[in-house]
Amino acid sequence: MESFTSQLRQVLRRLWRAPTFTCITLITLAVGVGANTAVFSVLQGVLLKPLPYPHPDELVGVWHLAPGLGLNNVNMAPSNYFIYREQNRTFEDIGVYQGDSVNITGVAEPEHVPAVDVTDGVLPVLGVSPMLGRWFNRTDDTPGSPETVLLTYGYWLRKFGGDRSAVGRTITVDGKPRQIIGVMPQQFQFLDWETPALILPIRFDRNKTALGQFSYDGIARLKPGVKLPQANGDVARMIPTVWESFPSPPGFSITLFKKAQLAPNVQSLKQDVVGDVGKLLWILMGSIGMVLLIACANAANLLLVRAEGRQQEFAIRSALGASRRRISGELLLESMVIGLCGGTLGLALAYGALRLLVALAPAGLPRVTEIGINIPVLAFTLTASLLASLLSGMIPVVRYAGSRLGTGLREGGRALSQGKERHRTRNVLVVIQVGLAFVLLICSGLMIRTFRALTHVNPGFSDPDQVQTLRLMIPEAEVKDDEKVVRMEEEIMRKIAAIQGVSSVSMANSVPMDGGQWHDPVFAQDHNYGEGEMPPLRLFKFVAPGLFQTLRVPMVVGRDFTWTDIYDKHPVAIVSENFAREYWGNPANALGKRIRVSTKDDWREIVGVVGDVHDEGMNKDAPKITYWPIYVTRFESDMVHVSRWLEFAISSPRAGSESLMKEVRPAVWSVDANLPLADVRTMGYYYTKSMARTSFTLVMLAIAGGMALLLGTVGLYGVIAYSVTQRTREIGIRIALGAQRNKITSMFVRQGLILAGVGMAFGLVVSVVTTRLLASLLFHVMPKDPMTYIVVCVGLALAAALASYLPSRRTAAVDPVEALRAE
Repeated sequence: MESFTSQLRQVLRRLWRAPTFTCITLITLAVGVGANTAVFSVLQGVLLKPLPYPHPDELVGVWHLAPGLGLNNVNMAPSNYFIYREQNRTFEDIGVYQGDSVNITGVAEPEHVPAVDVTDGVLPVLGVSPMLGRWFNRTDDTPGSPETVLLTYGYWLRKFGGDRSAVGRTITVDGKPRQIIGVMPQQFQFLDWETPALILPIRFDRNKTALGQFSYDGIARLKPGVKLPQANGDVARMIPTVWESFPSPPGFSITLFKKAQLAPNVQSLKQDVVGDVGKLLWILMGSIGMVLLIACANAANLLLVRAEGRQQEFAIRSALGASRRRISGELLLESMVIGLCGGTLGLALAYGALRLLVALAPAGLPRVTEIGINIPVLAFTLTASLLASLLSGMIPVVRYAGSRLGTGLREGGRALSQGKERHRTRNVLVVIQVGLAFVLLICSGLMIRTFRALTHVNPGFSDPDQVQTLRLMIPEAEVKDDEKVVRMEEEIMRKIAAIQGVSSVSMANSVPMDGGQWHDPVFAQDHNYGEGEMPPLRLFKFVAPGLFQTLRVPMVVGRDFTWTDIYDKHPVAIVSENFAREYWGNPANALGKRIRVSTKDDWREIVGVVGDVHDEGMNKDAPKITYWPIYVTRFESDMVHVSRWLEFAISSPRAGSESLMKEVRPAVWSVDANLPLADVRTMGYYYTKSMARTSFTLVMLAIAGGMALLLGTVGLYGVIAYSVTQRTREIGIRIALGAQRNKITSMFVRQGLILAGVGMAFGLVVSVVTTRLLASLLFHVMPKDPMTYIVVCVGLALAAALASYLPSRRTAAVDPVEALRAE
């Protein structure tokens, strides 16, 4: 112990006496370790940390495949839920849930709040008991029973001040009184959703259930010992029973459902929560890991230079009896001290970097609240620091504390020019640095090209920052008459249109890119379909007159809906240009053609064709869309379909300002004082959100590439600078014999370019493999994009030339007499 303490004191003393070396090495490792710690914190919080429920590995999401329709993720339907609940052999319990938002009245001011609808099995499956009151039971799920509701802790505290007597009281939800039966605990989090205010029971009527309506999320808890393949096999067994137990909806045949080839896709609930973000995070972790390797190579080069300067010291100590083990131990101890100190400094950098990461994180990144510095992250930092210490410290140990330990005295003093063999190790490290930097620069270059491609795509609408959006819902319990609902919505439009600065107003069930999705098949009257054949699914939009003008979506041919179409319930429709081209070749040919959804529906005449809109995000191709009026009859077998839940779009230069909303709210409340406004945003918000993941990946890879380029350039500069210093006497002799100074400079620049060229060749091979992982994140850019490779090669070559030129120019300018005298 005393020997170790003595060695540690000596190491610390030597590092203190070399502040420049110590600071540069510490900062180099701190940057590498800190960046890796920050990204690992995100990875651990999002992907690796278990879900906050009892036995989370038993929780699964119940999904389906439909290869007959080309769908990989199909939700649950009420018919499937009933059969799975009653006849399964692998689930402890099963439930379904659905996102919702509701109007609350009767308690202070009216407000619109997020909610979640669940069957009685969902909360027991999660294993979270109410803090006050009780869970839902089968009675709460039964139509005709008293209406009930659960409050989440935050809403209970905000609305009722934490009053325990709130349980048993009544609140009005969407115009219906509901009894509060319980309050969820403070730590309760429903998956990764925005914390809902209320939890409502889903009330399926088994006697009125038909096949279809795959719009619910399924959740289950596996029985002990059951694995996913068994659960999938169990669901596959029950699917034919579903077809036999329930009738097909009016206008659809059972053959149509069977041809969808529904199959099970039961997966872990964590996969449900995390989605496809895992691949992105692993790519970022790998890129930042490369930065750590480059930092280690840089630190190893610095330690090599330091060890070479102490070569005579090692030889003398060896001659005086010091063992190789002791000298090796001191070198490793020095690298360990530097590594652990660098890791500590890196942890501090990671703490600050995490705040930046969370701020830059794309909207919808799951489990953001789980990200932080915790025990697993600290363990990772310690491991990364020790690994960095070993990687950077072992090279000088092997190089100078091994069999060559006694050669320092024989090789003479500093006047001897170093041979090529001395440079080989440092050159290899530089080649690795340049190669890894090349890979990261290619990845960031591909993301830059992707982002540029996205910004040059026409989204189908224009001036999104000048379109204000907001949501309103008119519950059936408050206004039962369907036509009155539409007239109220039109009156709200007219009130808003009268506000100064508003150029146009309209409404729809959803605006582009807001995530509102409704897909169903569309039949064309002039097309023939086989028995049970289902046409492709199309995106449905229910719109009011003037929407396309408000969003500046071009009318290609034909006309918009009119209020006469709405109130007289004319059977009309509008389709997107790509829909028209697929069916009839030319948009003009679509006018007058008729389409419908089911065989029980009225045929609807196409009166207009509008431009394509990237409704599902800028990184996806524009979907084929069918636009229906907000008030129709005989639609999907319903006698009347009216859109009560609408999003208003307001075109105005004042969009996004509170001054506009101060005038919009009274305009809405002048029609109905019980209508709260929700999701008040601009279209620009949705447009930016659609590119958030691409921009986040771009920023992170650009940071990693920039750090790699900087570290790689510094490493190359260091090697050339050291080479120039060791060859000062040779340079002096060359100049004295008449060598041109520019020739000497070009000799070292050529050396640097050769090293960079070998590194780029190495990086080229690696990047061909690694860029395939980016393929799913790219948009209209190939992983082997030649422009990206050319720009990166030229840029890296210029950086290498500059890093080689600067040290060689300074030494080539010395007086040869002074250089020889110094030797």
